[in-house]
Amino acid sequence: MVKPAPRAKLWSDIGLFYCAAIWGSTFIVTKGALDAVDPVVMVAIRFIVSAGLLLPWVLKRRDKTRHMKEGFYLSLFLATLYLTQTTGLLYTSASNSGFITGLFIIFIPVFMYFFRREKPTRLQGASALLALAGMWLLTGGVSGFNIGDALTLVAAAAYSAHLIVTDKYVKAEADTVLLAFHQFWMVAAVSFGIALLRGSSLAVATVNGWGVILFLAVFPTLTAFFIQMVAQKHSEPFKVGIIFTLEPVFAAIFAWTWGGEEFVGIKALGGLLIVSGMIIGELSKFNFKRALKKEVLPV
Repeated sequence: MVKPAPRAKLWSDIGLFYCAAIWGSTFIVTKGALDAVDPVVMVAIRFIVSAGLLLPWVLKRRDKTRHMKEGFYLSLFLATLYLTQTTGLLYTSASNSGFITGLFIIFIPVFMYFFRREKPTRLQGASALLALAGMWLLTGGVSGFNIGDALTLVAAAAYSAHLIVTDKYVKAEADTVLLAFHQFWMVAAVSFGIALLRGSSLAVATVNGWGVILFLAVFPTLTAFFIQMVAQKHSEPFKVGIIFTLEPVFAAIFAWTWGGEEFVGIKALGGLLIVSGMIIGELSKFNFKRALKKEVLPV
């Protein structure tokens, strides 16, 4: 295995921080535009734009229909993730949404057990308990848990399932461009279908609304997606996971500063517990014995 140059590793780390920050910014940006467009329509337009931007590379492929079946399965999880998360922002705060989405880490061992019969470790169990305690403080317990928080929790579960299934396909040497393209246009098709069945207006009422949708399509969807893939060639999966735990932190920072949301100490403590649970969840994948031997990590 060729060891990556220090400069390449540095740029890959910067790229991963960019991904975490840009994804963290989407919560407050999206919430601010929901008065101009229906949330389902926002998802539909966002993903059809992303698919269109990928089209030039897809047209260069000889077999353009390859991975349509895999893309369909992944699009179900991806559509569930973005439709519930975006709709949830109508009812919950951007900071809450960011932290609750971060709970995807506790669903991973659950899905790994159901899909692969791999039992969770004690460390993963501890991370789940810590994260759940954090969500209790963040939402105010049962009495404070609203429909927006519930929808965002569904989004976190869909996020986990999407990660696990994507991992399976990518490791099977799938063409990532085609895999992404088919997911994107299928998510758009599902979203437009739901919007039409609901009788939702397809209009975007303001220029700012269009600006937000284009921002979401270009930066967190396309650029962050490809930067992540390139960066992972030079970074250990453990490091990638740790950096990505910063996404809800960035979401909260943007919400409390740029978005003007109120900083509440007990909610911030809940968010801290969730992030701590995410970090412990990543540590549970780390093979300390191999680390001491300076072997490849974290497998």
